[in-house]
Amino acid sequence: MERAVPHAVPLGQMEVFQALQRLHMTIFSQSVSPCGKFLAAGNNYGQIAIFSLSAALSSEAKEESKKPMVTFQAHDGPVYSMVSTDRHLLSAGDGEVKAWLWAEILKKENSLILAGGDCQLHSMDLETGTFMRALRGHTDYIHCLALRERSPEVLSGGEDGAVRLWDLRTAKEVQTIEVYKHEECSRPHNGRWIGCLATDSDWMVCGGGPALTLWHLRSSTPTTVFPMRAPQKHVTFYQDLILSAGQGRCVNQWQLSGELKAQVPGSSPGLLSLSLNQQPAAPECKVLTAAGNSCRVDVFTNLGYRAFSLSF
Repeated sequence: MERAVPHAVPLGQMEVFQALQRLHMTIFSQSVSPCGKFLAAGNNYGQIAIFSLSAALSSEAKEESKKPMVTFQAHDGPVYSMVSTDRHLLSAGDGEVKAWLWAEILKKENSLILAGGDCQLHSMDLETGTFMRALRGHTDYIHCLALRERSPEVLSGGEDGAVRLWDLRTAKEVQTIEVYKHEECSRPHNGRWIGCLATDSDWMVCGGGPALTLWHLRSSTPTTVFPMRAPQKHVTFYQDLILSAGQGRCVNQWQLSGELKAQVPGSSPGLLSLSLNQQPAAPECKVLTAAGNSCRVDVFTNLGYRAFSLSF
């Protein structure tokens, strides 16, 4: 991707500028390539960096192996969200979504669900780039989405404090859980917003203003409230654990019963995104990566410690 350079900058000034940029960098989003060998990370300057996980994890890895293979300007503002299909890397910024081709991978996905500030979920056809329908129900900004694996349904969580379950076949809302109205989850001093969401079969975990909580979806019942005071920004299921991150530098490992199994420190003062690379095509690159308020992406080769960091 080529960009116009308006004027030349002396080398010394460029180095100072780059150092300042790294100092104030925030990484908002990550996505693993379909082959599992590469990691894309998007920052607050609108840049996307592509890292080679296979090179960084090699026994012959050098410091350069932990730097981006390529960095390009994707958006004018922050890259808030990214997701990979079998052919595309999709990135979302302020009011726009862009698709970047993973040229060597055959395409299987043909639609994308996205949501944001207009309080609606939108279904987009990736072949034509046209929007097919909108799902309406939220009354405020939508922060997070989670697809259910075994059924054509998607969960959404937003600033209005509700988690809504949608049937993608009928484009209808089939379930609403207003988390903040449940006394065991409510934390009025933090607000009602839902900032993180994940699902596994009939279970959901969500948090934000309300406490991080495990829910049984069929009965709309909160079964476990996790004793974490700080609002969480990202959560995911992993085997028999729940992983969460937010304020603070640690990745939290929770038992489903609510016991804190471990807190593993990273290099960023605050974490905004976690990414689990479990692509079967690249078993040697199965890692957890975490990023947030710094220019670094921490790589955990197991859940017990940070092995190294990738860096913009």
